[in-house]
Amino acid sequence: MKRLFKKNQKVVKGMPSAVVLSILIHAALFFLAGLLVVFTVVKKEEQKFVPPKAVERPKMKLRKPKVKVKKSAKPKPTTRIVTKVRRASMPDIQLPEMSGLGENLGGDLGGFDMMPDLDDVSVFGSGQSIGNDFVGTFYDLKRDRSGRNIPMDPDMQLEVVRKFIASGWKPSKLVRYYQSPRNLYATSFMIPPVMSSIAPPLFGEPETAGYLWVVHYTGQLVHKEDITFRFLGVADQLMAVRVGGKEVVACMWNPDNVARILPHWQSSSGDNLKHRLVNAFAATGDWISLKAGVPLDMEVILGEGNGGGFSAMLAVEVKGEEYEINQYGDTIFPMFKTTAPSLDQLDALMEYLVPDAIDPTNGPVFCDYDTSGQIAVGNPEPIDPPVFADSVKNEIRAWSIKEGKALEGEFVTLIGGKVTLKDAHGRVAKIPLDRFSEEDQKYIELARPPKFNIDFSKTSSQVIVETSTPYWEAEGRAGRTDHDYIFGARLKQVSAGEYNHELKVEFFAIGEEVSGDNYILLDRQKSCFTPTREHEWIHEFHGDPVRLTRQDFVSQNIGQKYGGYLVVVTDERGIIVDQGSSHKWLPGILGELRQLPVGKHFDKTGTRVFPPGRKRWY
Repeated sequence: MKRLFKKNQKVVKGMPSAVVLSILIHAALFFLAGLLVVFTVVKKEEQKFVPPKAVERPKMKLRKPKVKVKKSAKPKPTTRIVTKVRRASMPDIQLPEMSGLGENLGGDLGGFDMMPDLDDVSVFGSGQSIGNDFVGTFYDLKRDRSGRNIPMDPDMQLEVVRKFIASGWKPSKLVRYYQSPRNLYATSFMIPPVMSSIAPPLFGEPETAGYLWVVHYTGQLVHKEDITFRFLGVADQLMAVRVGGKEVVACMWNPDNVARILPHWQSSSGDNLKHRLVNAFAATGDWISLKAGVPLDMEVILGEGNGGGFSAMLAVEVKGEEYEINQYGDTIFPMFKTTAPSLDQLDALMEYLVPDAIDPTNGPVFCDYDTSGQIAVGNPEPIDPPVFADSVKNEIRAWSIKEGKALEGEFVTLIGGKVTLKDAHGRVAKIPLDRFSEEDQKYIELARPPKFNIDFSKTSSQVIVETSTPYWEAEGRAGRTDHDYIFGARLKQVSAGEYNHELKVEFFAIGEEVSGDNYILLDRQKSCFTPTREHEWIHEFHGDPVRLTRQDFVSQNIGQKYGGYLVVVTDERGIIVDQGSSHKWLPGILGELRQLPVGKHFDKTGTRVFPPGRKRWY
């Protein structure tokens, strides 16, 4: 301490030592306090996030096409299907209930969520793989991989496809474009003339316009026996096929443009462009020889440029085979397929296919196992007819009476606590209810269900749906008006009395084809409830939205319309105790309606049938 004072003699001169010491101690304390305060403030200060300024994304300025556009951007028409396939009854298949009839072909946009389920079957493929199919990847060439708009027109699209093919079909050539995360799995390439706008929603892209897109399918080609065959194909706008690393067929709406995507290939067949497949003359491919059980890699690319109508159909011709000729002089070639088509696949196809233009069921199946008999024909098992309360009302049965002998007779009524029975000879006996066994008392309770007023309801709303989107009219898309229906049932109890048992109520909403005589199961719903003693008790329920479409398609009025309903109330025994129906024949096919997948077609016998198809337009 003395040394410190000596070093600061000028400062402390004449000042008492205690004062100087006090000043130094206080100065040190203030200094430490300041450090603590600064440290505490810095420690507690929170950073605030300041969002960056919004970046304006450049909008694509669409240019007019530099290529010769098809005379019509309207969708290619479809026709009524007439095949030699036997009309099939409902198979034992389980599908998720559809929220709209358009889903088999992709559904429509707007209004309620109409995205297809993963198990839906469409002409572009289904959402689930069966292991013997082609995996389809959808690319939107109007957007980059991040989803931002980029310049693109039909000329540029053809150049993209040309470079892709020239690279050896390397997916890396398409990686800069937007790729849908959802794949579809195809067992055939048979897409009759449809709206090009149905493809994006099927691949999970409902907001994507139906033009300037491509789909790349990859898989393997194999046959259980040695076979030599060739492909025949038509496409609007384009399709190309590669087998074993070699292009074997390519087709476009304008055959002269094939050289633009595949300059090193041309058909060597004298039958090229001589066989008509639905809406165009088919390009004939090269002969392909497969050894039994030896697979070859196979790839298919198809795409749409201008928008409007789209089609891509691939048939096969087996060397040495002869095929039927239709009434128009066209050869009916079999459809290329890797499995026998299911009824759902045939439904999706036959709604649009031209009669006798393609054989979808016969011909080779390209897999290494036997697929014969895979198409379900007939109901899988007999369907028990529905049992109505009136049919069991007068049944003669044995009754167990407490402290008495057994009786046989039919139940007539219960009044004032006494049960009236009538035997086979018409003799009547009145017995107190409490003298019957518990089983008999339950029978009597079930035989006296409450009565209802049954109402079937339907509400609809209009939805504008995109139908055709040529790329040069992106700001003025064409559309049609569809209707979303919500169906429901309302039961009002109109009788009193004790009934402590659960009832099941089901409703079936029925549609009709505008251009045919088929019926369609639009919706099926059920609900369970236990009635009360209240005279005004009400039970009601409804289903999800169902979309009905209707439009003119190449001068053909096609689509669906509301056709009627069936409502049934069933007790715990499975006996129908009440019903309401728009048609007298509907209750008789209740068993068939319970098994029929929603959205499928049937006739008045309850037999599942194919869609009516489209009329031939050429």
